Amino acid sequence: MKRQMARTLTEYPVWDRMVRWFHWINVLSVIGLIAIGVAIMNSKALGVTTEGKILLKTWHVYVGYVFVINLAVRLFWSFIGNRFSRWAAILPLGQKYKQQRQLYLDSINEGKPVGFAGHNPLARLMVTLLFILLTIQAVTGLVLGGTDVYMPPFGDSFKAWVAESPQTEALVQPYSKDGVNEAAYQQMRDFRSPFKEIHEIVFWVLSLAIILHILGVVYSELRERNGLVSAMFTGKKVFKDTPVDWDED
Repeated sequence: MKRQMARTLTEYPVWDRMVRWFHWINVLSVIGLIAIGVAIMNSKALGVTTEGKILLKTWHVYVGYVFVINLAVRLFWSFIGNRFSRWAAILPLGQKYKQQRQLYLDSINEGKPVGFAGHNPLARLMVTLLFILLTIQAVTGLVLGGTDVYMPPFGDSFKAWVAESPQTEALVQPYSKDGVNEAAYQQMRDFRSPFKEIHEIVFWVLSLAIILHILGVVYSELRERNGLVSAMFTGKKVFKDTPVDWDED
């Protein structure tokens, strides 16, 4: 239920607890992954030893597990969460979205902000892009974790691929040639190569998207003053007028 806060402002519950938890866990895990990833990419310049590099990659995968599980829960929640959490309120599709997008663009041109309880039309484009980029990073990262440091869920399969025989699988360790068939190892590395390239490219694209996302949040907060930032803590936004998407079916 919406609740009157003052004469001119009304409070609307928007983001449920699961969405808020996802957001902040995702923020922390992405920051951790970026920090470790940058250290890995610059390991030579930083003078990191082989053992140190293995440790960095191992922790990169550990943080990656948190990131992947959190993302998977959020994607599933998009089917069962409240109406502002679902795909219908996220994906930039449909006639209603087109109408709202035009309304939003007109409001910018006219300098008269309109309120959206959920994501505004431009934010929906950004959130969709972020979900795509995060999913690509999750998939490619799991593959790289298996090829580089032989960690689950694919590590055992890659060990079996590069081992001289089933008896030598236990000898296969990161950055070691013990028990490894050189030809099979090269085949595995060739298989790994496009995943690594995609992972690195999307890293830079995602970094740019995050910057644009933050700028968009700041712009919307200053322009609309609906409590956009605080809503990710409280779950509630405030509006003078009923948000245009509040009464949607």
